Amino acid sequence: MNDTNQRFKASIGKKNYTFVGKSSADHMKTVTELMNRQLVQLKEISPDINDEDAAILLAFNAFSEQIKLQEKLNELTENNEEEGNMS
Repeated sequence: MNDTNQRFKASIGKKNYTFVGKSSADHMKTVTELMNRQLVQLKEISPDINDEDAAILLAFNAFSEQIKLQEKLNELTENNEEEGNMS
């Protein structure tokens, strides 16, 4: 990560966006590519889904995955702390 904000232009779905943040251009490019791949997959599964609903579903899936990963991290951290206390 960077300490200064950077502008990053991305094409997601059929729209162009400019994001401002501290992440590297490589990080933002990876996020953009992942979003576009997942949007294509959603459109293949549900060809009649509109762009807004696809974006909401994509965000819902991303938050769901984030929560699962945070729970797993918390579990691993707790297990690590318990093992450290046993030593």
